[in-house]
Amino acid sequence: MTNTNKTFDSLLVLQCQSGNRKATAILVRRWHVKLCKQAYWYTNDMENSKDIAQDSWSVILQKIGSLKDPNSFGSWALTIVTRNAINWLRKHKKELESLNSYHYDHKNSTNEYDHNDSDPSILLKKSIKKLPHNQQLVLHLFYLEEYSIKQISEIINVSTGTVKSRLFTAREKLKLILKNRNHG
Repeated sequence: MTNTNKTFDSLLVLQCQSGNRKATAILVRRWHVKLCKQAYWYTNDMENSKDIAQDSWSVILQKIGSLKDPNSFGSWALTIVTRNAINWLRKHKKELESLNSYHYDHKNSTNEYDHNDSDPSILLKKSIKKLPHNQQLVLHLFYLEEYSIKQISEIINVSTGTVKSRLFTAREKLKLILKNRNHG
């Protein structure tokens, strides 16, 4: 995000904190799609992502008055969405597992690597999807969202040692998956 956008968001936050409803509406308009996309990364379900983002807005708007650093609005809001999405996943874990096993069992028997094979980013995404969800999660938060290990531990409510361990294990498994892919 550019510095100008961050400054504009900070000013909107300050205005929201002083009760300006127009500023609140503008802030919601500027951030809603990004919050939906953040939730979607976890759920892979557009409708539930919208619900999670909406629930997150309730929390964000309720607590925005206590946000001490308006410059941190983006990471603060994304953290709230991330926590809500993770809580949603925990709540729906059993039904998601049965749905995933159904899809896996009924997947057509075509080769899992298609013509997009040559695109390294597609290959990497497919390889990451083979990792356990908790490892996918720490990779996503660390590399794509650029959270620190300490922030990740707070978001997913595990120790920093567990985060480091999951990152290490995920990297090692990813190396093996890619190595086997290239030599298999």
